[in-house]
Amino acid sequence: MYSNYLQVAWRNLTRNKGFAFINILGLAIGMAIVMLIGLWIRDELTWNKSLKNYNHITQVIHNWDNTAFHTITTTYSMPIPLVEELRSKYGGDFSHIALYKPSVARILAYGDKKLSQNGWFAEPEMTDILAPTMIAGPLHGLTETNSIMLSKTLARSFFGDTDPINKMINVDNKKNLKVTGVFEDFPANSHLQDVHYLISWAYLVADQGWVKEAYDQWNNNSFFILAQLSDKADLNKVSATVKGALKGKPDRNDNPEVLLHPMSKWHLYDTFTNGKNTGGNIRYVWIFGAIGIFVLILACINFMNLNTARSQKRAREIGVRKAIGSGRHQLMRQFLGEALLVAFLSLLLAVLLVQLALPFFNTLASKVIGIPWQTPSFWGSIAGLTLLTGLLAGSYPAFYLSSLNTLRVLKGTFKAGRAAALPRKVLVVVQFAVSVALIIGTTIIYLQIQHAKNRPPGFDRNGLINVSMVTPDLYGKYNTLRQDLLASGAVINMAAASNPSTDIFAHFIGFKWPGKDPGISPIFSVSWISHDFGKTVNWQFAAGRDFSREYATDTTGMILNESAVAFMGLKDPVGTHIKFNDADFHVVGVIKNPVMESPFATPAPTIFMMDYGNVTEITIRLNPTMGTPAALDKIAGIFRKYSPAVPFNYTFADDDYARKFSAEDRISKLSAFFAVFAIFISCLGIFGLASFMAEQRTKEIGIRKVLGASVVSLWGLLSREFLLLPLLSFCVAMPIAGYVMHNWLKGYEYRIDLSVWIFTGTAFATLFITLSTVSFQAIRAALSNPVNSLRAD
Repeated sequence: MYSNYLQVAWRNLTRNKGFAFINILGLAIGMAIVMLIGLWIRDELTWNKSLKNYNHITQVIHNWDNTAFHTITTTYSMPIPLVEELRSKYGGDFSHIALYKPSVARILAYGDKKLSQNGWFAEPEMTDILAPTMIAGPLHGLTETNSIMLSKTLARSFFGDTDPINKMINVDNKKNLKVTGVFEDFPANSHLQDVHYLISWAYLVADQGWVKEAYDQWNNNSFFILAQLSDKADLNKVSATVKGALKGKPDRNDNPEVLLHPMSKWHLYDTFTNGKNTGGNIRYVWIFGAIGIFVLILACINFMNLNTARSQKRAREIGVRKAIGSGRHQLMRQFLGEALLVAFLSLLLAVLLVQLALPFFNTLASKVIGIPWQTPSFWGSIAGLTLLTGLLAGSYPAFYLSSLNTLRVLKGTFKAGRAAALPRKVLVVVQFAVSVALIIGTTIIYLQIQHAKNRPPGFDRNGLINVSMVTPDLYGKYNTLRQDLLASGAVINMAAASNPSTDIFAHFIGFKWPGKDPGISPIFSVSWISHDFGKTVNWQFAAGRDFSREYATDTTGMILNESAVAFMGLKDPVGTHIKFNDADFHVVGVIKNPVMESPFATPAPTIFMMDYGNVTEITIRLNPTMGTPAALDKIAGIFRKYSPAVPFNYTFADDDYARKFSAEDRISKLSAFFAVFAIFISCLGIFGLASFMAEQRTKEIGIRKVLGASVVSLWGLLSREFLLLPLLSFCVAMPIAGYVMHNWLKGYEYRIDLSVWIFTGTAFATLFITLSTVSFQAIRAALSNPVNSLRAD
């Protein structure tokens, strides 16, 4: 019996190759999308899980009263003294506690090989916390001041297959550090993927005087703390215990509250609103999971519609089977078996599509995902997906076709009337509603990103490059370096700062101004700069002036952004005296808010002060009259003159700023990717139904042509019905998509308004796509020779 079902199913597929192709292709694309989304979700859910102490590692963070924005802000950076506070008073709850500071683009050198790599400065206990898999050397390799541990990839880049232990690596052309260990690279789906080395914390303290000073500064939130809970410790209880560890400390009247953020929440639950964890990337897991389900449903709807629409073609077969004794359950099993066969064939094509699409998909999603062929759960998931797809796609046709009346079928009086077409129309409306919602969502995400990108930046990013002063060769030579660069003709201005032009690294409390409420201690973004910084980045001044070499008193001057002036409530800010850590400063200028941190948020109150001792980043404005490659070659030559042992590394300010949109860009591209295939699957179904409709109405079209109907009128006749369905879909999708995207936009302070043009534009686009799909079959039918269509069968 089952072999007969299989033969019949195969015969139906081979006899109706066009519809079989549409069914298989539609289901294959739907299954491929589900597999890609499933692999993406699996990667998201397993983030950091490969680390040995995953369940016990926690980040120490804190909340503080952000009076500038009347909210509670959550900060990951911490003051150094808190570490000893935790060790001495709460040590029993933790196995290990360690300070660290990310180190970006350090120049590592061995012989003639020089590489720019990212890593961490870390206290010795960090290796206990991270527990990397050691390839060479001991786990505790950071006990010596001048020690460095390398990742396997970095060690091979320098030493090949030779033993790297006790070899000397030069860092930033400053000092040689001894290699004390080599560890396996951290996984790509972890927060440690860019940690290619660990350098002793003692080296950072010895190298940077400001870090040593920070050991007594409770208001210097420039460092990070990781802790490992003891085996029997309860996270919630320990969090409650350490909550007040910062309260009452010097310069901390901002109501600080210490929190423990477990590693299990770093990736998917990293968003805090008003001091409370409100989710994060987990929302995209749910969204894309829902998209995968809906795309699969779209593909199954195609199968349902095409098979029920062709019910007349199989009516006699069903009637005969019923007449010779087949029960309804047997017929249902037959049709479900046919659906499972199609699902299996679709699976083979889907796996091929996924394999071909993965390189592009990985680029789109910024991931390193592969098909886990060796994992039993993968094969179980594939089998489940095939079974689910077959049963879902075949359920409605099985119920519908098995219910046909035997007598009417055998008498030849069975016709699939309007009532039979209604469920198909409902399913088409559902198809297009999902597609329209995806298009609306993708459009809003794209417009939100463009809105932030086009935000007035408050300075000119074009032609700006940033160079990190990572080597002592440049220290004390700023003025002569600047003179040489200006004399080269490749540069029209240059300045230095404690941060690049598109970021702020330091945040301080301890500022006092006239009229300040003594009960608050707000935090300000702080940037130390040299002369000419404002001219280099082209600040826009709202009041006062830039720092100038003509005024010796500018060494104690400040420049405020408009947010800082508004928060302080200064009506005439220029000339106002402000104290910072009890030192007296005066305001010389006010600038329009430059967008230096989040492009989606209100600019934070920011203070710029002059201090050549704290500058570590050089900002250069290229000469626009000279070609960029030629200018960079000249600049590189000058830098090599001052620092021959260090490669000339630079970044464009435009590129640095663009990286701030990377997460939103990925979501936008992924949404667009899935939306394109959703609308393609929907159009595939419409194309199949239009083909069938044209086939069913062949004689009617022939008669109408003989009676004088024009091609345009026939096209309108065949297309009209299919244009109403997308309009109905739009009415269903618009309020749902509007509600979801309105809530999504709430996560951004600087955001677009939901315009009616977004929705009407989507409606017209959907109608155009549908009309284009249907028109091919409609015009083809209208142009056919009526003589052929009126011939007897």
